Amino acid sequence: MTSRSLVACLVVVAACTSRPGTSRGRASEAVAASYVGRVACVGCHAAQDSAWRGSHHDLAMERADSATVLGDFNNRSFDYNGIRSNFFRRNGGFWVRTDGPDGHLAEYPVAYTFGVYPLQQYLVPFPKGRYQALPIAWDARPREEGGQRWFHLYPGEKLDSRDVLHWTGLLQNWNFMCAECHSTNLQKGYVAAADSYATTWSEIDVSCEACHGPGSEHVRQRGRGAEGQRGSGGSGLLVDLASVAAGTWVFDSGKAIARRATPLASHAEIETCARCHARRSVIWQDYRQGQLLEQTHRVAVLDDPLYFADGQQRDEVYEYGSFLQSRMYRAGVTCSDCHDSHSGRIRAPGNAVCARCHLAANYDDPSHHHHRAGTMEARCVSCHMPTRNYMVIHARLDHSIRVPRPGLSARLGTPDACTTCHAGKPASWAVAATTKWYGHPDTVTVTQRYAEAIAAGRATVPGAADLLVSVASDTAIPPIARATAVSLMGGNVGRQTLGALQNALGDPAPRVRRSAVELIEGIDPPMRLQMGYPLLTDSVRSVRLAAVSVLASVPAAQWSAEQRPVFDRAVKEYRASQAVDADRPESHVNLGGLAMDLGQPAEAEAEDRAALALSPRFVPAWIQLAEVERLTGQEGKADSVLRAGLAANPGAADLHHALGLSLIRQRNFPMALEELGTALRLAPDNARYAFVYAVALHDTGHGTESLAVLRQAVARHPNDRALVDALANYSRGSTR
Repeated sequence: MTSRSLVACLVVVAACTSRPGTSRGRASEAVAASYVGRVACVGCHAAQDSAWRGSHHDLAMERADSATVLGDFNNRSFDYNGIRSNFFRRNGGFWVRTDGPDGHLAEYPVAYTFGVYPLQQYLVPFPKGRYQALPIAWDARPREEGGQRWFHLYPGEKLDSRDVLHWTGLLQNWNFMCAECHSTNLQKGYVAAADSYATTWSEIDVSCEACHGPGSEHVRQRGRGAEGQRGSGGSGLLVDLASVAAGTWVFDSGKAIARRATPLASHAEIETCARCHARRSVIWQDYRQGQLLEQTHRVAVLDDPLYFADGQQRDEVYEYGSFLQSRMYRAGVTCSDCHDSHSGRIRAPGNAVCARCHLAANYDDPSHHHHRAGTMEARCVSCHMPTRNYMVIHARLDHSIRVPRPGLSARLGTPDACTTCHAGKPASWAVAATTKWYGHPDTVTVTQRYAEAIAAGRATVPGAADLLVSVASDTAIPPIARATAVSLMGGNVGRQTLGALQNALGDPAPRVRRSAVELIEGIDPPMRLQMGYPLLTDSVRSVRLAAVSVLASVPAAQWSAEQRPVFDRAVKEYRASQAVDADRPESHVNLGGLAMDLGQPAEAEAEDRAALALSPRFVPAWIQLAEVERLTGQEGKADSVLRAGLAANPGAADLHHALGLSLIRQRNFPMALEELGTALRLAPDNARYAFVYAVALHDTGHGTESLAVLRQAVARHPNDRALVDALANYSRGSTR
């Protein structure tokens, strides 16, 4: 979790569950089962245990000792941004001398290893139960592949102790950022009053019960008696993954692609894997294996910059969001169809794993792939699952498993497997080659439809609203793409948008409903209440929580006597959801925003100040605290808050912009223009900053400068209606 864009991702903390009609695993009555540990499983599951040993799950986290540490701690040094870090051993332990939270060099012991291949990170203990991940990792690849070296996870960024991504800060904190997915039965154990952690786990690595759930009832029901005979009864597990994912694939006569003999009855296996293989945030602590992930986590849709417009992986999104887009997912393929669940390895080498469902004579042949057989270029994954590097050296396959569309990629500016491999070749070359091979150019596909709609929606081009509405209502398109289309409607208001939004609020897919309810915030309160109220009792938690956020500002007088208790219960759940991450400033800002909407300024101020106590570098907290002061009639205090925020965050464009607005309200126009201009210089791609600055210049008699700002902004954002209209209006005025 080392991507800078993760800062934006973490601002939202929300959740979800299944509604009637969604698939779910076989929940056992043994809901009170406890964790018993892997040793209780080995006696009956020796083969699975043997496969698991040495796997990435087994080695996800280990105590640092001579058997687990791969890095060279024999007095080695590494230079980065003027700091020389040293790795050495002392009294049998492993140590690093590097820059600490104050920027000064200090010596730190290594407590745990984190991961194993292609890189290994190291955890350092800090006061109050914290563990921090070192930014210098060990490249575990063979030397001939460039490995066996120390390297920095942010090679071009030159981080120092003042940066939010410095290894001693919140964004490299193991307890919040990493722990849930590297250990079994992780309990974060944050104590807000002491701002400390008492984090615990049942097992240090990803063991049996991380996926199968607590096993005490399973052991009891399947335990051996005095004579050594197996007992009888149910599985005793929250979900029986072996049964929900079990399936046989068969080739019908004359068909080159297999079908599932029995339709997949449940996505419980995929949802269980997704807990740690998805870009998501935690919204509820009571996680249960097999249930819909959105009951306890908020999964990202195909947002920019996480995904390219066509849904290809861009930022570190892992596998789940990509796989949901694939034809494999729609056909009933599960993770264990391709991967052994216990070793993590693919079930057959190379193209043989694909040939389990795709007839080799048709697909693993030069007549299909048009590359020399047996080469890397002839591997199915080279074209259909191209890699992207994360954490510098970790090449991860794109699990959307798509057909390369070079023409579409050229139109949208997205990666193309053909020209990525054949560097220097133009897209026209790739289009000509694929047309010659397959007898047709790019055809209109499901992926193309939502890709073009998402690209249009992001750019707010004319006609985008119609494209988004069409995608949002087409059930042949993956729900994650339809949810993305809905989320983009807000910036692309059109004739059909309101009706499509109303339909999306009742969509069978929870992510579509969540995107829809998040979008009604700008609708007038009576209509918003009418549209959003039913979602307060939605069967999926993330949808309910989103409904709370957008309905909280509806005036109390507009709620009926029957509606208000329902809302109050939902607010209670929302507060409990935010308490899950009370160690994060984002949660406190969310609670502060809720308090503001509910007309509780004192509570809002307390939450914002709690956020700043956790992280003075969290800009949204400064801005919201200033807004609290403004709404209570204390503009002078708002000014002071924003200046304090800038002192803690020099160069924060958002704070300069907010201060500029405050100065306008104080009628200090010269200083306001200076702050608004600074904000635009720091964030030149922000269309809103350009618009506000241009209007302020125009209204204070700086017409020429205003037009210059607008012309530059329109050149950057040719489809931004507000900018285009302002330029047209001001240009007409300047010619009179």
